[in-house]
Amino acid sequence: MTDGKIANVELGTGGPEVGVQGLGCMGMSAAYGPTDADEARATLERALELGVTLFDTADVYGLGENEKFISPFVKAHRDEVVLATKFGIFRDPAEPTKRTIRNDTPYIRQAVEGSLRRLDVEVIDLYYMHRRDVNIPIEETVATMAELVREGKVKHLGLSEVTGGELRAAHAVHPIAAVQSEWSLFSRDIEAGVVPAVRELGVALVPYSPLGRGFLTGSFVHAEDLTSDDFRRTMPRFTGGNAAANAALLEPVRAVAEAHGASPGQIALAWVQQQAALLGLPVVPIPGTRRRSRVEENTAATRIVLTEDELAVLEPIASKVAGERYADMSFSSAGRE
Repeated sequence: MTDGKIANVELGTGGPEVGVQGLGCMGMSAAYGPTDADEARATLERALELGVTLFDTADVYGLGENEKFISPFVKAHRDEVVLATKFGIFRDPAEPTKRTIRNDTPYIRQAVEGSLRRLDVEVIDLYYMHRRDVNIPIEETVATMAELVREGKVKHLGLSEVTGGELRAAHAVHPIAAVQSEWSLFSRDIEAGVVPAVRELGVALVPYSPLGRGFLTGSFVHAEDLTSDDFRRTMPRFTGGNAAANAALLEPVRAVAEAHGASPGQIALAWVQQQAALLGLPVVPIPGTRRRSRVEENTAATRIVLTEDELAVLEPIASKVAGERYADMSFSSAGRE
């Protein structure tokens, strides 16, 4: 393992320069069961040492606790870190299992003030609309977000899980730096409509869950292996017969990994990273981890180059995956394309 830093890339036309791999911080506070706070803090520091500069959170992660958690790290390295957070998914603390999507102007303004306060920063580098409220014109939502840029509260705008058409409509109102969507060897639905729009407009693609929520690493094979508070237990791909069918799809990933002396997770990340050159657009995946050893492993994947034969072996996997990404796909781009 080398301590060499990862390369940099521009996050969309006119966007900030960031490391070619970012870090998803959600699991440090929410969703994936118990965490070691000291190790998570050390992971943030190690990621920065390795050239990771895009750190991703959201107001809904842990009901604001994740923003609070990463705040001291961000403040200590403010000039080095590109901070991304999001609005749009509302959970009432009294009913944490109930989710509401909100893109209305009063809520956006309330949300950005809350994030600025919890993060204890003066400006958010990249502010995403986390999910799309189809009852509000996206042009109206982005117009409000653009006001935040003019007011100096936000530097760049991003969208998450939008369709190609929604991205084009939004970009016509204000430049969009990045689109964040699930994209991995197991999830390629965005390639039909979103990827062409991203490439056409010069927008960066920020894949979340590039490791298939950990499934591509082989760290678990069924949702029943996970703790009772792990939200992956609700996902169709990891339950019932789907889990067993999908576990069998990892065999070619393991074979390619063995040829490179790498882990299956590194091959999954190398595949995502290599799509940047193949598709002609900037790609900055944000694998989530809360351990230093994993961030070292993940960043090392940026130096793995897959051969054409290896890419061909991996190509059919996504078409064979059993089960949807979410139980309710209406909140995703694929559910609206």
